[in-house]
Amino acid sequence: MTQVLTFGLLLEAAGLHCSEVRLLRHQDRRYPGHASPYVMWRDDRRRFEAYQQTQSFANAAVLDAPYWASFVGLPDRETLFVGLYRVSNVAPLPDDRRHPVDGSLEAAGSCNFYRLELSESLIEFSGRLLIDWGAGYRSWIQRADRRPKAIVELRKEFSEPEFPGFSSFLCRLSEIDSMPRGWLSALSSTRGVYLLTCPRTREQYVGSAAGSVGFIGRWRDYALTGHGGNIALRSRDASDYQISILETVGSGATETDILQLEALWKTKLQSREMGLNRN
Repeated sequence: MTQVLTFGLLLEAAGLHCSEVRLLRHQDRRYPGHASPYVMWRDDRRRFEAYQQTQSFANAAVLDAPYWASFVGLPDRETLFVGLYRVSNVAPLPDDRRHPVDGSLEAAGSCNFYRLELSESLIEFSGRLLIDWGAGYRSWIQRADRRPKAIVELRKEFSEPEFPGFSSFLCRLSEIDSMPRGWLSALSSTRGVYLLTCPRTREQYVGSAAGSVGFIGRWRDYALTGHGGNIALRSRDASDYQISILETVGSGATETDILQLEALWKTKLQSREMGLNRN
C-alpha cells in the first residue's frame, strides 16, 4: 500500500515532534476591502508576521506550543505553507498599536502578543508546498499530531495561476483582494458589464463598471459597503456574492455605451423582474 506523504512526516524528518507544532491556516474575512493574510504574506512579510503576533485570549490554550506552522488560504481555497515559527514568549499586548490589516487600534492588554521567530526548518518549502486542509476551514488552529495533512503539491517555485480570461472568470466578493497580481491588473484596466449572484437567495444583479479603475474599483465598493449604493442590495443582508463577467468593452467605449449594454443584459436576464435591479 502506498503511504500518503503528510506534513507531519516532513516535521518528523526535520527532527520535530508533531505534538510540539500547531497548524495555523490564515484566511481572515473580517476586514473587507483590506489585504488578506495571503496578500500580506506575498507583498509584505513583516506586516503578515505582525498580524500573526496578536491572538485572542480565547485561543491561548490551543495555541500553546513551541512551534507554529503557518499556512495561508489561497483564493481557490488551496492551503499554502508559508513558514515554521518558533514561539518564544506570550504575554498580554504591552502597548497600544495599529492593527496591521486595517489600522484600527489594538489596545494594550486586549489580546495576547506572541514573540515569533521564523525557523530555518522547512524554509525551503515556504511558498511552494500545498496541503489538503480538509473540510473544516473554520478550525483554523489544529494540532499537527491529531490532524494529519496530506501534501497535495510541491511547486518548483512560488507562482500564481494565470488569469483565466474574462469569460471564465468567477470569484466571490471576499476574494477580490486575495487575487493574484496579474488578475487584479487585468480587471482594474477593463470595463464592462458583470453579474452578482447571491448564494443564499439565488437572486441576480446586473451591474456595470465604467470608471477608470475598471471592474475592481466597482467591486470593492460592494466589498466595503455590502450594496455599492444599489437600493435592492441595500435592502438585503450583506452577502458574499459570486461575481462573473457578462461582457467587456474596448477602451473607446463611452459611459453611455456601457450603460446601454447593461440595460440590454438586464433585459436578457430579466434581472428587473426576477432579480435585484430596480431600474
